[in-house]
Amino acid sequence: MRLVAAAAVILALAGCEGFNGSFDDGEGSVLDNSNRAYYRDDEPLVQAKVQFLEGNYGRSYRLFDKALDVTPADPAALLGYAASADMLGRFDKADRAYQKLRPIIGNRIEFHNNYGYSLLLRGDLVGARQHFLIAYEMDPSNERATNNLELLRNSVNFPKRAPGDLRGI
Repeated sequence: MRLVAAAAVILALAGCEGFNGSFDDGEGSVLDNSNRAYYRDDEPLVQAKVQFLEGNYGRSYRLFDKALDVTPADPAALLGYAASADMLGRFDKADRAYQKLRPIIGNRIEFHNNYGYSLLLRGDLVGARQHFLIAYEMDPSNERATNNLELLRNSVNFPKRAPGDLRGI
């Protein structure tokens, strides 16, 4: 009798759609997600900032790129990625990051300081001055904006040499 009752319960549960639906492998469980890495919180972003401050721009560039894999529209990660790319001379990569940043934080002092510095590194002193002045007008007490304008002033006074001027040294 017990055997018959147990068999009846098993058959009843096996025929129940809720039972099969909650324990079977759904479509989402068999998708290949091996190309995704798990990062605790902002681990790549924190490490990237440390590497940038230490002057390890190649490492910071890779870590900011990982941070962008986790959160593609993160302004801090985009700004760090662009700054790292600038320091490596990868202005093509920096430009893409600045294009993504413009609608997000395009009217903030951080954007104008960083983009102005990027233009300064490229030799576009007029464009750099425009962005540095915008940043300074937003907050005249901002130390970075003041330092960038001083750096620009010093860059203008720097002697310009032709590529072959140092051959005799």
